[in-house]
Amino acid sequence: MGRIWKVGDNINTDLIIPGRYNVTTDHAQLAKYCLYEAYPEFSQGVQPGDILMGGHNFGCGSSREHAPTSILANQVKVVVARSFARIFYRNAVNIGLPVLVCEEAVLNSEDGQQLDVNLETGEIRNLTTGQTFQAEPLDPFVARIVAAGGIINYIEANQGQLVY
Repeated sequence: MGRIWKVGDNINTDLIIPGRYNVTTDHAQLAKYCLYEAYPEFSQGVQPGDILMGGHNFGCGSSREHAPTSILANQVKVVVARSFARIFYRNAVNIGLPVLVCEEAVLNSEDGQQLDVNLETGEIRNLTTGQTFQAEPLDPFVARIVAAGGIINYIEANQGQLVY
């Protein structure tokens, strides 16, 4: 269960983590400047388990892993969007940040509302309105990578093998 932090369409990687703060891999610093220009109060107010919600083409732009890392460093439970830029989606999965596509949930939810997201089934319940939505569930292989905390952890746990 977490509170929604909602952003619009075409939130690119420079809006997620501005380039001038991309000079570090320190997760605390990346967390501090996450959405700094698009949603300045985000990094000061986000709580562990909160949910970031975006419109179409979330994470477009460059392929840097700093963008999903800055979100994960803020202990966001999941990013739910109408659609994701493909490279952002893969980078998020590779570092263990859950990402779900659910247009209906985005269109029918507002900033600050409470959501309960079941990552296994893709069910999203808006606890504020009582509505339930069905996200496209993660592919089972992708779900195992996310559950392991990312691709490196997954491979290490499987003795260097990609077990499909």
